[in-house]
Order: sequence, then C-alpha cells, then structure tokens
Amino acid sequence: MEPAVRAEDEAMSTEELLQAQTDLYHHSLAYIKSMALGAATELGVADAIHGRGGAITLSHLAAATGVHPTKVQHFGRLMRALTVTGVFTSEEKEGGGGALYKLTRISRLLVGVGKRRLSPMVRMLVSEVSFTTPMSICEWITTETPARAMFEAHFGSTQNGLWEKEDAYGAPFYSAMSADSRVVMEVLLRECSSVFEAVAGSLVDVGGGSGGVVAAAIATAFPHIKCSVLDLPNVVAAADDTSNVQFVSGDMFDYIPPADAVLLKWILHDWEDQDCVKILRKCREAITTRGAGGKVIIIDFVVGAGSSKETETQVLFDLYMMMENGAERDEHEWSKIFFEAGFSDYKIMPVLGARSLIQVFP
Repeated sequence: MEPAVRAEDEAMSTEELLQAQTDLYHHSLAYIKSMALGAATELGVADAIHGRGGAITLSHLAAATGVHPTKVQHFGRLMRALTVTGVFTSEEKEGGGGALYKLTRISRLLVGVGKRRLSPMVRMLVSEVSFTTPMSICEWITTETPARAMFEAHFGSTQNGLWEKEDAYGAPFYSAMSADSRVVMEVLLRECSSVFEAVAGSLVDVGGGSGGVVAAAIATAFPHIKCSVLDLPNVVAAADDTSNVQFVSGDMFDYIPPADAVLLKWILHDWEDQDCVKILRKCREAITTRGAGGKVIIIDFVVGAGSSKETETQVLFDLYMMMENGAERDEHEWSKIFFEAGFSDYKIMPVLGARSLIQVFP
C-alpha cells in the first residue's frame, strides 16, 4: 500500500515539483562531477591550457592531452560538463571557428607548476579507494561488524595498513598532504603571521610527514623558531633533508617533544574523541614543560564556521572521514575535547576557507 499523499505535496506547484525533481537528479549525479574532474586531472587538461598561453581550441586540447582521434567528440562532452560546472570556462573565437577553453580560479590550482598545485589532492579524493568505500555507507550503518571503520570492512585492512603494504596507495596520500600544506601555509603566513610571531622559540609539527612542508615554511619565515617534525619511524626514514627542520621519530600517543607550540594540521580529524583527548594531553605536557605562553595550533574543519558552501564541504569531508572512523567537528564538539584534555581556553579563526585555525591554551 502506497503512503498517502500529504497536503504539502498536493500544494506543490508545477514549478516547485519540477525544480525538486531537477535538484534530486542533480544531487544523484554529483559523483559524475567528481569523476569528470578526476579525468581532467589525469589528462592534464589544465596544464595543456596553461601551456598554450591560457586559451586553446578543443582539437588542440584533445591532441595535447592524448585523447584518441575517434573520441574527440566524447572529450568535447566532458569539457562541456566541466565548463558548466565552473572548472573551466570557454568563449567563442573571434570570427567563429569554435570555442577557446580557458582556466578558472579552480583549474589554476591544477596546473603542474608552482606551490599552489592541488592536483595530487584531487587524485586522492577521487581515487578508486575513495570512491568505492562510501558505496558501503548504507550497509555500514545498518550492520554490526567486527571492523572499526567502513574502510576496514570494505577492504579487510585499515587505511594505514593498506598504505604500508602498497606504496601505490601511501605515496599519493603524502603527495596530496604536501600539496595541501603548501597552499595552507601561503595563506597562514600572509594572513596570520602574528600567530607564529608570538611563538617564543620552538615548534613541533606532529604528523608533519616526510616532506616537513609546514615546519619548513614556518622556519623559513620565522628564523627565531626552532622547528621539528614528529612522525612515525617509517615516515621519518623517508624524510627530505632540510637544514632548518629536525625530524624526530616517535608516536604522538606516547610522547611529544617539548616545545613552545605544538602544531596539528589535519591530524585530529583522523581520530575518535577519546583518542583526540589522549593526543591533546600529550600536547599539553609538551608545552607546559616550556613555561607560560605555550599553545597548541590546530588546522582543521570547524563544522558550521563559514558560508553555506563551506559548511557543505565540511560535512562532505565528515562523511569522507567516516570511512576511517574519523570525524569533522563543530565548535561544541571541539570545546568538549579541549576541556577534557585539560586546556583552559581556545580561539577559533575561520581564515582558511572551509577550515579554521584554532589556538588552544593550557
């Protein structure tokens, strides 16, 4: 027996009904946008446009990106979708002769030169692993399983375990994190330099990776700060040698080297609340051994901070993090963790688009 039609459904105008249908289909096809963006990234479309002076015809673009001659028409449909969704833009050539494709602010971040290149991040977010795991969301939330995370239930291994076994999975992750860190540090050093100027003399970047991008940027901009990176032994073993950053092998759950400031970029969202409390207690021990003025600097999402589009990005990332039992948190959830870990105050600065800079004080 079909459910009865509600009064508000009966009152829906033709325009409202059709708009609702369009919106529903639009949401249902959102994954196609991701796949199209991933394809453009793999083809190097942004690089090809950039290499031709910022404007290129479809035929030249197809040739430059290795599109098979029999598939140029299909490639044109891909470019049309990417243009409509704002990744690229197009305009008719003067005197006719077809469209010229150009870069937008979004696709400029895919060009393979410079410190703003985010194509590694796109590759990670639209990878087969990232795409197939969320297909299990319904099963995950309706079934009791021995696995602690959706990723583990789907692949039979934790994400870290898979990375350790298969470099094809781990290497793209570290490349993506380094790319993201370069953009983040450009903004932070431009807009929030006072946060680092106030650091008395030392900073440890917890989980900073083998590239040490964040710590190196801070050490270069503020020579008075002695910067170090704490990460797992296998990560530190592959670390890039730098003259202004020290790499320390260890586990943040056991020990964090004493420092005036402890930095956690995209670390806490990987963990459940009780684990975050443990990590932050270790951070507090590290900074209180240095005397007054210490703090923890967190770069992460604060759900609800920012515009509606930024909030949508935050909650989508929350579902992404659910794959590995992580979470994105709102201010109330963050404060609960901070105070349980023994901190006295915090300050949220929504200065990183969808992410925020959070200072936590002992």
